[in-house]
Amino acid sequence: MELRQIRYFIEVAKREHVTEASHALHVAQSAVSRQIFNLEAELGVDLFIRDGRNVKLTPIGKNFLGHMEQAIQVIETAKREIEQYLDPERGTIRIGFPSSIATYTLPNIISAFRKNHPEVNFYLHQGSYKNLVETVIDGEINLALLGPVPKQNKNEKIIGHTLFLEHIVALLPASHPLADQSSIRLSQLKDDSFVLFPEGFVLRELVVNACHQSRFEPKVSFQGDDIDAIKGLVSAGLGVTLLPEITLIDNIPRTTVKIPISEPHVTRTVGVIIPADRELAPTEQVFYQFLKEFFDVLSGFGR
Repeated sequence: MELRQIRYFIEVAKREHVTEASHALHVAQSAVSRQIFNLEAELGVDLFIRDGRNVKLTPIGKNFLGHMEQAIQVIETAKREIEQYLDPERGTIRIGFPSSIATYTLPNIISAFRKNHPEVNFYLHQGSYKNLVETVIDGEINLALLGPVPKQNKNEKIIGHTLFLEHIVALLPASHPLADQSSIRLSQLKDDSFVLFPEGFVLRELVVNACHQSRFEPKVSFQGDDIDAIKGLVSAGLGVTLLPEITLIDNIPRTTVKIPISEPHVTRTVGVIIPADRELAPTEQVFYQFLKEFFDVLSGFGR
């Protein structure tokens, strides 16, 4: 069964006249008749009752028409999606992100991008650090924002590009004895209870490693699976934590204070990863280039 045969069949069924259908299709009447005959021969049924050049659908022909109209709609939708995929200004960007980038960084990036590319769509996938790396490798998505940026020599299946360097700061309950300090040394929190992500989360590893630099093992009293949960537990006075500073822009919980850490200097890289073994779609390539230029400009202002 050929797509051409289906289109000819639908046009004849709508007009109930072979000649009129051939005029609408801009092909010879004999060509239409031959394709309809071939289609019926392949299916082994009569689709039309013929009366000269006038035709009328048989009962099975009516059922077949309904299915073929649905099939054509599916095909046309698929074609439109491919056209949009190939059009940098109308495609869909599938991008992953962790919770630490969800509140401030990602919305601002998308808002800035859509000012010049208003018809581009976004499919957003939130996940953990390891999950995002795996989904890019597996091909579920082609771009992911995350921090820290994976080192190239540790995973040859992805390419990482650093967009900016981010400070890690302490978040303390407002009632904490150090809450009025302009900055603190991390070692000053060695006797405190910490609220951290569960084991296996990269932000937990970052905090634990920073504590080890200050020669102590953090006492973890509570765990939270996302940034907001951790903030809430600190706000309730159940412990202290370290968080990326950008997660606290315009979003510091009541009854907490944000304090810079003077020693050690704790930072993380934030960037974007893409697959090393396949090309980005045209729209994704435009967005990827935008990301690099956008943060180059911001870092220029910072300097």
